Amino acid sequence: MLAHVFETAGITTLTIAMVREHAEKVKPPRALFVPFSFGYALGKPNDPPLQHRVIAAALELLQRDGGPVLEDFPEEQTPQPLLQASAIASAVDIERDPADEVTMLRPYYERWVEDHGGRTAVGLCGVPQRRWRGVVRFLEACSRGEEADMKERPAGVPVAQFLRYCVDDLKAFYYEARMAQRPTSSEPELHRWFWGETAIGHLIRTVAERMQASDDPTLKYMANGLAR
Repeated sequence: MLAHVFETAGITTLTIAMVREHAEKVKPPRALFVPFSFGYALGKPNDPPLQHRVIAAALELLQRDGGPVLEDFPEEQTPQPLLQASAIASAVDIERDPADEVTMLRPYYERWVEDHGGRTAVGLCGVPQRRWRGVVRFLEACSRGEEADMKERPAGVPVAQFLRYCVDDLKAFYYEARMAQRPTSSEPELHRWFWGETAIGHLIRTVAERMQASDDPTLKYMANGLAR
């Protein structure tokens, strides 16, 4: 682990661990286990008091003598894990064109970007979000089992990996748009909305199911992270 390399060079390190078992095996010099969902090492978004407590608990490990040190963050309420997409019922009346849905959400997404100084998690696939109708059509073709591709795909990126980038960008676009539209939405609410109420969420599920049913091990592997 990099922490050991840095420590050997005389650089003190702290680790925030999302999986306790991994920290137990790797034994970083100082690690704080936190019971939060992946991607949220400091806890609930927009909760500065909680995030400050996490940082303070991690810094407190610098006072420990010896090591390796592994301590649990003393959070009284452990967050419930997010349901997998497959466990969320999809609305039966989702008949919107996913591309039109993207267009409807664009003003909220652009408001999010403006309010956050241009910062966004969108950008993996390299296709500008105002040209995502083509991305949606690409995913629709994949959901039908067609051998689809896009001219915008970088030459060194396999189609399956590019598809994953497109899906990740769409997820980020939708979540950021929804947070601009409804700033008080909790993470579980965002998750249920995306997978249960949006046409793009339904499309991504269909793509993942098609990939899971494929005989291609690469497609099966890529499908694992799509609908979750």
